[in-house]
Amino acid sequence: MSPRLKKFIGMIAILAFLAAYMAAAAILGDHIPAHWAAQLAYFAVVGTLWGVPLFPLIKWMNREG
Repeated sequence: MSPRLKKFIGMIAILAFLAAYMAAAAILGDHIPAHWAAQLAYFAVVGTLWGVPLFPLIKWMNREG
């Protein structure tokens, strides 16, 4: 598979994942208690962890061959 096609497929997959992740984070965020500390902790964790599942995809996109 050409590197150009891999990057295109990866870009589409990243956009789809992020759209689903943001929707899920917002829906779950509605169920967090109204206390500021709970919301801060939830959104800090959710806002940081979105990149972890993308590491293998980005690695695949940049691999030769």
